[in-house]
Amino acid sequence: MKFLDQAKIYLRSGDGGDGVVAFRRERFIEFGGPDGGNGGKGGDIVFVAEHNLNTLIDFRYSQHFRARKGGNGAGSDRTGAGADGVVVTVPVGTQIFADDQETLLADMDRAGKRITLLRGGDGGFGNAHYKSSTNRAPRKATKGWPGAELWVWLRLKLIADAGLVGLPNAGKSTLLSVVSAARPKIADYPFTTLHPQLGVIRLSAAEEFVLADIPGLIEGAHEGAGLGDRFLGHVERCAVLLHLIDGAAGDVVRAWRTVRGEMAAYGGGLAAKPEIIGLNKSDAMSAREASSRMAALRRASGRPVYLVSGATGQGVAEVLRALQGAIGTARDDRAERAA
Repeated sequence: MKFLDQAKIYLRSGDGGDGVVAFRRERFIEFGGPDGGNGGKGGDIVFVAEHNLNTLIDFRYSQHFRARKGGNGAGSDRTGAGADGVVVTVPVGTQIFADDQETLLADMDRAGKRITLLRGGDGGFGNAHYKSSTNRAPRKATKGWPGAELWVWLRLKLIADAGLVGLPNAGKSTLLSVVSAARPKIADYPFTTLHPQLGVIRLSAAEEFVLADIPGLIEGAHEGAGLGDRFLGHVERCAVLLHLIDGAAGDVVRAWRTVRGEMAAYGGGLAAKPEIIGLNKSDAMSAREASSRMAALRRASGRPVYLVSGATGQGVAEVLRALQGAIGTARDDRAERAA
């Protein structure tokens, strides 16, 4: 299945049904009277978050969603049928923006969340509604209220506990394939990862978290260089970032600063998130090179640095434990704020 994280769609809720003018004319009924029924309500446009979806690809082929009009009223004071709503199913983590792409209308941030975005029009009144002591035979009925229409942007931000960031060829996909059942494309050229990948990390029966591999960033990504920084939105919800650096590439401090600079330029609070640094490809460095590069990274970042190798598995368990600890701390903090 192809990955798509942004789509523009058209929505229109249903018009309300019309009220009618009608009168009772029955044999053996001495006095008739108005009995025109009201119109039925138009259909709503409803969004539902579904946990089994992870792409907006369906909206490439279905871009217009229109609810039906409510039924018209009828004689014998019969109300028109209400129209069924149109249910639009989206992946968990989808945000719904107005056409200006800035006004947030809804955030589908949990499975099963249900939001009525556009309400269908109410039905019009039949002439029975206008009957009164001074107006015994009204000949007035009203049209149903029109529905609403709207163009909206859907923007998917994957729900993951930890995000995996770094320059191209830092070994992110290799690490994800080793620690989870995910099978991302792996090759020895830049930008083999063209869209985010998710993997579930299970440390024990009671400990697991979701890790998102984000396509590699290069200098100038916030201005559109390379694949740009569009995919960084997928780590906005992550509790912690694992910054993987290619230790065999040489200038590891510059690599770290490049990615940090792009995250700061993107915004969204990414630069303030807890960061765990992994110096990858320890199998391609000598012990002296690994030691000096780790020391340089520690001085530049002021954080601990883990020496790892996605190819051999060296240091991977320690990094995963550090991620689990940071995620647990973030969950506890959220629970305290919610209490």
